[in-house]
Amino acid sequence: MTKKAENIIVGISIGDLNGIGSEVILKSFEDNRMLEMCTPVIFANVKILSFLKKQLNLNINLHGIDKIDQAVTGKINVLNVWREGVNLEWGVEDQNVGKYAVKSFVTAVQALKEDKIDVLVTAPISKANIQSEEFSFPGHTDYLNKELEGDALMFMVQDSLRVGLLTDHVPINEVAKHLTEDLIRRKIKTINKSLIQDFGINKPRIAVLGLNPHSGDNGVIGDEEEKILKPALKKIFEEGVLVFGPFSADGFFGSGQYEKYDAVIAVYHDQGLIPFKTLSFGKGVNYTAGLNKVRTSPDHGTGYDIAGKGLADHSSFTEAIYTAIDIFKSRNEYLEMSENPLKVKEK
Repeated sequence: MTKKAENIIVGISIGDLNGIGSEVILKSFEDNRMLEMCTPVIFANVKILSFLKKQLNLNINLHGIDKIDQAVTGKINVLNVWREGVNLEWGVEDQNVGKYAVKSFVTAVQALKEDKIDVLVTAPISKANIQSEEFSFPGHTDYLNKELEGDALMFMVQDSLRVGLLTDHVPINEVAKHLTEDLIRRKIKTINKSLIQDFGINKPRIAVLGLNPHSGDNGVIGDEEEKILKPALKKIFEEGVLVFGPFSADGFFGSGQYEKYDAVIAVYHDQGLIPFKTLSFGKGVNYTAGLNKVRTSPDHGTGYDIAGKGLADHSSFTEAIYTAIDIFKSRNEYLEMSENPLKVKEK
């Protein structure tokens, strides 16, 4: 049974409290219409967020709770994950503050696993100050991949522009070593499935970019395309997945070629994210595809340079909330249709 919009519980991890995370979260809910779309639960501490909202001069009301089942529809619920005070300083990367970012995130993931929240939206963290003996993951995605079922994939989305990555947080000099037929197959199958169940596209068309300049120029500038990419894509296409490429990356976006496809797969991080962020104008969303739960985040970082100045643009965070809700609904519809193929979708 698909939930009503206002009953979808959106869990939100607070991110780095010295960054712009709390600002973009709270700004997103200044518009009361957001509370008609979902019931937010922010994993943090209500006293700290009340202090920060005053510093940012934001006109919103917060509802502190100690258990998720105390969340009230129509209110901005703040689950008290900790009680003690935390020394905060805008724009400063602080190891101690990083511990609270992890505490918020880990608690929210556990709630997601236990179906106490329906989707998770994560505010930005600092990958440097979250590291500890208890939490030694490069970022959100790696931890989610460990805790949730599936094979996590970074999928950047903004309307019809969707960019996935074969490799994400991998040093550039190691990308070629990671490029295998198994990796290509897994990532393409993950994106194909996500496009069908999460975005409602029946026969997705997927483009794959080449690793080397000019996609290797038939082996003249690197041979990964000829030896690995092309054979793998041919096999996957023959299995019924509409995958095309590898395409030369330099002109693919500028020429508008990407508009012919439902998703584009880049080989490495910057190859995909530079054009994506250029085209999405700060409204892009990072969606973790391939898992049994829905998680999104904004397409920006902690923004230490503007933290506490009231300058942070909350557009991407708001879009992350919209996207999480849309995907949750689409996935529920897909599951209902799968269980009852004769059911006609309501228009």
